[in-house]
Amino acid sequence: MMPIIDGHNDLPLQLRARSGYRVERLDESRPELQTDIPRLRAGGVGGQFWSVYVPSSLPEPEAVVATMEQIDAVYRMVAAYPSDLAVAYTSGDVERILAEGRIASLIGIEGGHSIATSLGVLRAFARLGVRYMTLTHNHNTSWADSAAAEPAAGGLNDDGRAVVREMQRIGVLADLSHVAPVTMHAALDTAFAPVIFSHSGSRAVNDHPRNVPDDVLTRLRDNGGVIQLTFVAPFVSAGFRAWQRAADAERQRLGLPDPAAGWPRAPRPAEDPATVPPRPDTDPLAAPAFRAWVAANPRPVVTVAQVADHVEHARDVAGVDHVGLGGDFDGTTDLPEGLSDVAGYPRLLAELATRGWSGADLDKLAGRNILRVLGEAERLAQEPLWPASPAR
Repeated sequence: MMPIIDGHNDLPLQLRARSGYRVERLDESRPELQTDIPRLRAGGVGGQFWSVYVPSSLPEPEAVVATMEQIDAVYRMVAAYPSDLAVAYTSGDVERILAEGRIASLIGIEGGHSIATSLGVLRAFARLGVRYMTLTHNHNTSWADSAAAEPAAGGLNDDGRAVVREMQRIGVLADLSHVAPVTMHAALDTAFAPVIFSHSGSRAVNDHPRNVPDDVLTRLRDNGGVIQLTFVAPFVSAGFRAWQRAADAERQRLGLPDPAAGWPRAPRPAEDPATVPPRPDTDPLAAPAFRAWVAANPRPVVTVAQVADHVEHARDVAGVDHVGLGGDFDGTTDLPEGLSDVAGYPRLLAELATRGWSGADLDKLAGRNILRVLGEAERLAQEPLWPASPAR
């Protein structure tokens, strides 16, 4: 069985928010997180793109610094567990690390704001091992339109097309999760190498702005890219999305803070990371009035079968060679039953097997497809900037 190579996990964000970037005890059970090494092993994960997310609301120069801190956290995490984790820069590295029984750790930037409209910064990140960049997060950049904002650049403007071309020239995958459909099409018009969606759903199954329309899935097949289907409940289920919108409206009516708001600070140079206060817990369920609302309006259950519906639809439109998995663990608290942490992947694979998926097709979904895309991006890169791989 091919190990899972997942497209998106926000553990670095949680390390910053909860523990001042301390990486201790990840080889033990960490129930406050959705990710730890024992559960990665239980879930059959052999490769992980660690997201080095920073908010798109940050000023761009500040975002560059924060992204560097996130990348540093990935390297420190890998260095702390050399028997379990290893940094991968190339598809060959991934294959070698899998053969060694370790988990290949790749890096993905979540939002073009992290390069501050600078190709030099992009190239510097590539040299640090960044293998994809999502073109936007939830705000537009000056050169690309987000799915969560009013279009301003017409998808991509001249700068945006230049960014995509440079990404592909140096072998960095263009990730189209989070972008508007007009940006998806503009990127596909520009691309000469495969693109990816690191954590998105099928829009025909649930008409959410973060999901991918069928006309884009068709073009993705022709481009040779991959959509890595996500587990985020409001992207999976229309019923959950409606409940979430109602819950947000009630939270705002009660004057409760947004639990996703705020960017936790990193430790100062002379500061003990253990003394950095974690991001405040602003769970609205702490408020009796909101708990009463939830009791009267129960959170809908989202199932593994509903995730499988998204996977199957993407397969039916784009083809079995163009699907993968991108759970978004530790980037959301809203997950399906049975997929609440990184140990859950076998449940989804088992569900698909009951629907007639062959072992070979499950291998493609689990990791073969994204590994092929990595290799193709490397082949087409005109000046790959990845660090030299360790001696074989």
